[in-house]
Formats: sequence, structure tokens, C-alpha cells
Amino acid sequence: MGEAEQVDTGAKRRVRGGGGAARRASRSAVSFESARFIERNIPNLDILHDEALDIIETNAETVLEEIGVMFVENPAALQRWRDAGADVQGERVHIPRGLARELIRTAPAKFTQIARNRARDVEIGGRNLVLAPVYGPPFVHDLAGGRRYATMADFEKFVKLGYMSKWLHHSGGTVCEPTDVPVNKRHLDMLYAHMTLSDKPFMGSVTEPSRALDSIEMARILFGSDVVATNTVMTSLININSPLTFDSVMMGAMEHYAEAGQASIISPFIVGGAMAPVSVMGTLTQVMAEGLAGVAYSQLVKPGSPVIMGAFVTSIDMNSGAPTFGTPEAAQITYGAGQLTRRLGLPYRSGGSFNGSKIPDAQAGYETSNSLNVALLAGVNFMLHACGWLEGGLAASPEKFVMDADQLGCLHKLAEGIATDENAQAMGALREVGPGGHFLGCEHTQENYQTAFWRSGVLDYKPYETWSEEGSRSTYELAAAKVDRMLADYQQPPLDPATDEELRAYMTQKKASMPDAFI
Repeated sequence: MGEAEQVDTGAKRRVRGGGGAARRASRSAVSFESARFIERNIPNLDILHDEALDIIETNAETVLEEIGVMFVENPAALQRWRDAGADVQGERVHIPRGLARELIRTAPAKFTQIARNRARDVEIGGRNLVLAPVYGPPFVHDLAGGRRYATMADFEKFVKLGYMSKWLHHSGGTVCEPTDVPVNKRHLDMLYAHMTLSDKPFMGSVTEPSRALDSIEMARILFGSDVVATNTVMTSLININSPLTFDSVMMGAMEHYAEAGQASIISPFIVGGAMAPVSVMGTLTQVMAEGLAGVAYSQLVKPGSPVIMGAFVTSIDMNSGAPTFGTPEAAQITYGAGQLTRRLGLPYRSGGSFNGSKIPDAQAGYETSNSLNVALLAGVNFMLHACGWLEGGLAASPEKFVMDADQLGCLHKLAEGIATDENAQAMGALREVGPGGHFLGCEHTQENYQTAFWRSGVLDYKPYETWSEEGSRSTYELAAAKVDRMLADYQQPPLDPATDEELRAYMTQKKASMPDAFI
């Protein structure tokens, strides 16, 4: 779709000046393709038999009942659990067998997150897969400058790249952590960037409960209070402090989002061997227990609030203590967690462009490919970190971002499945060419060649001589050139000036209300 198809929700909800200017800007904007979220036409890969799934579910409920989970520094949460029938001892909540399952019955199996451009709404759950970029790195690593702390300018660059990337459906959240802006104020600038530099769906802040409230208020300005009251306009990442601990910061943010009808990803953050058992079955038991407790609590806050059950799982290198990615064990856990989540009837978050490499090299490519393809086959519905991840999540790379975003096109193609119609059967081509011929000039090829094969927008397939004459550029260098081209072509999607003014005024007021804090 092109930018001319954008719908300015803010302009529709207000009768204010500036709408004509926005429409004129939309008509003159650069057109680029943006793919719809993936709708799978291929089966999920189920690697666990029913008996194994039953064992994991039984053991997870045993963990919740006998061991319990901690809700730290959150008296309101403890009271909610008491009222629901849990056994609360201090800050430890023992959840009777069956209670969490009963509570999650009100969570929707599928929901729509709307975008400022309604043509870019995403449906999360069912057979769908929504792709969102890297989240959380404090560092940026690029070809020109190497590794350094991220800035707000870097953040804005990633938002622009995400907006321009054909295969990416979602703008994401903290695509990098801009360290040149005060900690207590940077969420305002990050949200504003997502809201104004892109018109794709985005995520809210979770680093402190009051910042979740700011996210909700800014969304009300952007979309209108009536729209936010009846629609999901934000999805936000709520990590569990594995093992079995729910802290007041993340839970406080989730409480605000649930109360406002906004979506949360309830996601254990597990490094196998450090924050979970070394065995796949043991880790899946913990993932299931934590996910059950977190999703159930979201429904205690507000029944029917949209939620995604997550599983961020990797293993540990027992020699160095560093996390490892793209490993067989991580794949098995991702597949297994998908089966467990589907049995609960919930949307599933997992996967990403995971790798432990320091630069976009062969290690990064192998590990990323393993992780992305596993997520597709595991039935993931929302994939955070789909592009841009380096160094175990410590660094975001613009070159890796466009390399990964390009490869996400492969997931789209694989998810389509294999066409079986008359054209796909190609019997006419087989008859026309016959023995010993070639298919380059036949009618079927001429009619289908433009759409028959997925094409990379980054990788080099030229002959060696041409590649050499053009500078023998590596994929890293080709991606850097792609970044420059995308940023040069970028044009900001139009936004009603009155809405923009109101967003800026809110940010100014909030920033003036508190001193800067950098810790």
C-alpha cells in the first residue's frame, strides 16, 4: 500500500484546521509497499505428544499450588489473589489447581491492534504472525561508527527504517535505549517518535507504572479517548522476573494497560541453566507456570483484557556464562511452548532474529535463520526482535535491521504454502517445453516470472566479475548502503497539526513537572 492510502484518525475525530495540509502531503508522499501481517497456510510443527503436554501442564499447576509465585511489593495484587481464592503467605501466592486456568478463560484468543493508518491494523492470534523489531538494546553498532551507546537520533532512525520496511508490520517499542535523554523522560520522546515518524502499530512504555499512564494518555490524544476506550491501540511487553517472581514495576504497568483495555505480552525471561532448569521439560514447566499466573492476574485486573502469552527462552554457555542463541534446545522450547499456549487458546509471543554475534557475520546469519524459521513453524503470533538484534540483545544494528527485515520476506513466502491451482500445476509449460528444452522462454514462465520467486532487496546474486567490479562489497556493506537509501527516501507520514500540537504540549508539561534523572 502507498502513503496516499493512509487514514488520519486524529483528523477524523476532531474538526480542526490542518486536515487539508495533511491530505495534500499524503497525496504527494513517496509510495512504498507494506505487507499485511502473515496469515499462515502451513501447519505448525508439534514436537510434543499429548502425554508429554499433559505432564507439563500437571507439573506447572503443582508448581503454582505447592511452590507458589512471588508478587513483590504489590499489596493490591496480593489482595486480588486472596479475593480469588489463592493462599497468600507473605508475598508468595499459592494458586490452587485449576484456578489460573479458570481465570484465563476470559482472555481473548485473538484481538486487533489498530494503527494510525487503519490499513496497517494487525490481528494478533489464530493463524496470524505479526512481526515487530528489536527491543531494548542500550548500544548501537553500525558499520561506520562501531559500538556505542544509543541516542535519540538512533532511535528515530530505527523507527524510520521500520516504517519503510516492507515486511515489518509493527513499529515496536524500545528499539534502542536512547541514553542521551533523561531516564524519567525518554519514554515521552520514544512514544512521540513512534506516533509521528510512523503510522504502524506501536508499543507502550513499561519501565515504571506512571510511564504506562503517560503512554495511555498520549494514545488518547493521538487516537481520541473514545477510540482508545473501545479498541486496542497498544501492545506492551511485561517481563516476568524468572524464576517465579512478578515485580511491582512490570505488574504496575500491566495493571494500567489492562484497566485501559490495552494489550500486554506476559513473558518469562529465561536463560536455561541460570533462571530455569537445564532440561527442556523442566523449563517448559516453569514457562507454563509463569505464563499461567501472569495471564490469570491480567484477567483478575480486568476480565477480557487482551493478553499475549510469551516465551523468551535461551540457554547458557556453561563455559563462559553467556547466553546462546539459535540452539536446538531453544528451538524445542519454542515449539513446545507454542503447543502449550495453543491448548490454552491464547495468542503466543516468541522468536526473533536472535544471535550472540558482535557484528552481522556468519554466526549472526546462522543463529538468526535458525531462530526465525523456528518461530514461524512454532505458531508464533507476535514476534518481537524480528530484526536488528545483535550481541545477545545488547546492541541494535541498522545494517542487521535491514538484513533481517529483508529475510522476513522469506517467512511471508513460506507461510503462503504451496499453490495447487491449474496455473501452479504448470502442465502447459511441461507440454510446451518437452524433453531436452528449457523453460526460460515458455509462455507459463513469461506470465509468472515477476511473482514466481521471492526476491531479496539486499543480497547480491551478480556474477563474480560484476561483484568485483562494483567493489567486492560484503553483505554488511550492501546493507549499509540500503540503510542510506531508505533514509534518503523517507517521508514522514502526515499527522493532523492540531494532534501534533497537543502531543507536544503534553510532553512539555510532563517534562517540566520533574527534574532530569539519569539513573
